[in-house]
Amino acid sequence: MKLETFFEKFDQFADAPDAVAKMRELILDFAIGGRLLRTSESAELEANGGWPKQTLGSIASLITKGSTPTSYGHQYEASGIPFVKVENIADGVINRSSMEQFISEATHEFLKRSQLESGDILFSIAGTIGKTCVVGSGDVPANTNQALAIIRGFSASFEIPFLKMQLDSFVANKVKAKARGGAMPNVSLGDLRDLLVVVPPLAEQKRIVAKVDELMALCDRLVLQQQERETRHAALARASLARFADAPTPANLPFLFHPSYAIPPADLRKSILTLAVQGLLVPHDPESADWETRKLKELTTKIGSGSTPSGGKESYQESGVPLIRSMNVHFGGFVRHGLAFLNAEQAEKLKNVTVKADDVLLNITGASIGRVATAPKDMEGARVNQHVCILRPSAEIIPPFLELFLASPVVQNLIDDVQVGATREALTKAMIEQFEIPVPSLAEQRRIVAKVEQLMALVDALETQLASSRATAANLLSALVAELTTQT
Repeated sequence: MKLETFFEKFDQFADAPDAVAKMRELILDFAIGGRLLRTSESAELEANGGWPKQTLGSIASLITKGSTPTSYGHQYEASGIPFVKVENIADGVINRSSMEQFISEATHEFLKRSQLESGDILFSIAGTIGKTCVVGSGDVPANTNQALAIIRGFSASFEIPFLKMQLDSFVANKVKAKARGGAMPNVSLGDLRDLLVVVPPLAEQKRIVAKVDELMALCDRLVLQQQERETRHAALARASLARFADAPTPANLPFLFHPSYAIPPADLRKSILTLAVQGLLVPHDPESADWETRKLKELTTKIGSGSTPSGGKESYQESGVPLIRSMNVHFGGFVRHGLAFLNAEQAEKLKNVTVKADDVLLNITGASIGRVATAPKDMEGARVNQHVCILRPSAEIIPPFLELFLASPVVQNLIDDVQVGATREALTKAMIEQFEIPVPSLAEQRRIVAKVEQLMALVDALETQLASSRATAANLLSALVAELTTQT
């Protein structure tokens, strides 16, 4: 398969993570490996072992780096000779408008080793690794610091863009090493001097650079197409959500789950919950009483949180009375993984926060503040710690309705604004008691809960479908890459 065929199949794997980035990486690999242009000369070279290779240090006349003027008692100036830093490099050039530091001519002369010349390649070896640029005639005089390596004197062997490709590929391999679980390795001047580079004839380099420019421009167009498609889909998604919100009828339901665009499942869930608590998700029974707004304190028989037994985690038991912590309370359900257990003496001290089946549990502190779930029947008799609050509904409100109300954007936005103390988020009992809840009849509550469960099941199915689609695209991308990289 040719690389061009890979581009033709782009629509089939466009949803794979970093699809265009993978294409750019392949282009560089093919260019450096001599497989981008298939000519009689390249075929002959391949048969003879490929292009000659040399270390960059044996080709360049200078590979060095700069230093910080203040280390030698010199100061920065408000104007003068530009002092180039990593953050001044953008899109392969020095962005002179971003310059904030300058040095005097005397300091520039003192830092003679790192004076820049037109045609130098700058390569960042600290901070953001691998940013490269070519110093132009309009960029000098200038100087630089120790985060940038200066590569000079290679023009007899290299077209500048072709050497830059190899440096970019070198960085890509460093990034891949990090992605496999390692730390991002530093790059030393010794690494650059020892870097093995291929040295095809200059005429061949020019042809390769022209082809790479052509394919990279195609990648740029693909990125723009992706962005345009995502913009269109986002607009369609917003319009569909708005249409369903204005008229949440079965006839408008297909607009939420349309096959030609995907509304983010998180947005769907928020929209469904918002409509539910606004009374717009199911038809109102005219024979039922109107909704009445009540304080949560009036709709519960218990609101309270517990504590952690003395001794902390070390005091937990292998078995016994379950202790429910914030890690067990999640949107969409109770999670048993990570349950702690107490002995009889510890449980007795927390008997005032004994859980009953169908209690609504609300996380009230920390990063998970606001997460809510209903206690399952097998958690009858459990205890909660200080990060979880028990809400025990009265006969006027069913637990699933209270749970969906607390999970809705109406309450979650309120919780997001809560800040108690300088660094700690928390909901107090007094705050929770004042939550205002619109209360429909019990029959209407049950219809709303049933409709929410039906729609959430559809959202779950959509989420699974989207994940499967992305996985399929990723697998196809991997297969195509494997086919390209293993063929001879």
